[in-house]
Amino acid sequence: MPKRNWLLFLFALTGFCPLITPVMGQALLPYTPQLNLEQLEQRGLELAEDAVQLVRFQQYELALSRAKLATQLAPTRYQPWFILGTLYIQEQELDQAIEALRKALSIAPEEAGIKFTLGNAYFQQGKYQAAVGELEQGLVLKPDTPPALFDLGNSYLKLRKITDAIAVYKKAIAQDKNFWPAVNNIGLIKYEEGNTKSAIEEWQTALTIDSEQAEPKLAMAVALYAQGKIEEGLKLGETALKLDSRYGELQFLEDNLWGTKLLEDTKIFLATPRIRALLKSLETTPL
Repeated sequence: MPKRNWLLFLFALTGFCPLITPVMGQALLPYTPQLNLEQLEQRGLELAEDAVQLVRFQQYELALSRAKLATQLAPTRYQPWFILGTLYIQEQELDQAIEALRKALSIAPEEAGIKFTLGNAYFQQGKYQAAVGELEQGLVLKPDTPPALFDLGNSYLKLRKITDAIAVYKKAIAQDKNFWPAVNNIGLIKYEEGNTKSAIEEWQTALTIDSEQAEPKLAMAVALYAQGKIEEGLKLGETALKLDSRYGELQFLEDNLWGTKLLEDTKIFLATPRIRALLKSLETTPL
């Protein structure tokens, strides 16, 4: 999933619309220390809400500064810590993310969204078993969450628990038939198993759901090229890379769980003169 959409999904999951609660006024003693603490906490929650709104406009640096201040003003509320941890993930500050998320979880241990986010952070650290633990616990609390199931499937895939990964991906699809990333990743698995026909069918299904996704387009292009369907593969690959040139980088593909066989075939595909020329032109031409 795109990072921004993933962030907004997590914020929505933990219910940030009703984040701010009214402060009860004290008409006779308007400036007592107790009221000041209430006002500070209220301001902290407002800043947390501001941070969420800034994420919508991809203003991550401003969002992070507000989230940090929010945790100082409302340290006993889980929301600021959760937002801060999620933003640290966005900035790839994973140790700090986990620390903030652990704090949020200590305040609100039954919030599934915190567990899902911790699972994502552990996955990015390469701690796949820890990721599985957090994601499974979160899914007990909120089982109908396709993106969390997708993250769990990815963790199983990294642990080479292929059967479990496919089962979880299929569960995500059963909950949301339009959740193309899970369909795409089943295709990745099928290709590594040597079942090119089934892999292509999965990628075709993903593109039926969303025809503008570069990843299944490129994967299918590579598969077709490897089958000897040269022109068809090259045309489809060009279309994919014009949508998102990052898929022309092998490390980016590996990060997206492309397996050894598909990466080897992709390396050959990307080395063709036609694709090399396209990638060079895309380096200097804005998409």
